[in-house]
Amino acid sequence: MTHLQAGLSPETLEKARLELNENPDTLHQDIQEVRDMVITRPDIGFLRTDDAFILRFLRARKFHHFEAFRLLAQYFEYRQQNLDMFKSFKATDPGIKQALKDGFPGGLANLDHYGRKILVLFAANWDQSRYTLVDILRAILLSLEAMIEDPELQVNGFVLIIDWSNFTFKQASKLTPSMLRLAIEGLQIFLHGNNLNSLHQLIHPEILPSEFGGMLPPYDMGTWARTLLDHEYDDDSEYNVDSYTMPVKEVEKELSPKSMKRSQSVVDPTVLKRMDKNEEENMQPLLSLD
Repeated sequence: MTHLQAGLSPETLEKARLELNENPDTLHQDIQEVRDMVITRPDIGFLRTDDAFILRFLRARKFHHFEAFRLLAQYFEYRQQNLDMFKSFKATDPGIKQALKDGFPGGLANLDHYGRKILVLFAANWDQSRYTLVDILRAILLSLEAMIEDPELQVNGFVLIIDWSNFTFKQASKLTPSMLRLAIEGLQIFLHGNNLNSLHQLIHPEILPSEFGGMLPPYDMGTWARTLLDHEYDDDSEYNVDSYTMPVKEVEKELSPKSMKRSQSVVDPTVLKRMDKNEEENMQPLLSLD
């Protein structure tokens, strides 16, 4: 085991070897293979190319070098083309802070039986008078960035549960198709309506709060917000607007977020349809998660 695998349990190390093709003997060589490809995209500002950062993308793409590099390029290209999304990209930003405090997103204390982190969203909690849908999306992206620093989650992934109950027409009127696509297209979708049995097949009720038919007390929306705010988490990979002349796309314009295969989202079927197999296989990732 190399220092880059420090923090992984023996079980996760074995999982990384078997499922992700991670080999400690070739780890540094694998990382360098990806780093050497950076010069092929001079149009992109790669703000980080350190070993630990590139390793995230290799794990996300099961150590296929070119696919890992393509994901790395998409990650920074997305940021470079949408600069406004990542200005003041930190937990103390007023809009992000308010969204986090209302549970956008929230995080459960326990991992599921696959070792994945569970995030929850109660859509009806959105207070449109205090923050926008973009603030919610930024809070979610910041949370994912914080989570993916954990090497265990780089291997195991995460689950996102969205509860659409009591979501009002007034709130729904703000959800344009393009914004919905931006918010959820990067997630593998599992549909669950009022019947929670199918949810419980994915996530044991022993670790779910009562709102989801679980055995734990009602969920404290502020738990994850306090985690980020207590550490004043911010993302320092912020582009200097003056350094790039390419136009900044509006958030609701065509973007390129795609799938995270080891991640799951649970939403109401009246809002989304299940993607067919061909659609799912052709999707590409928004973040360096899988």
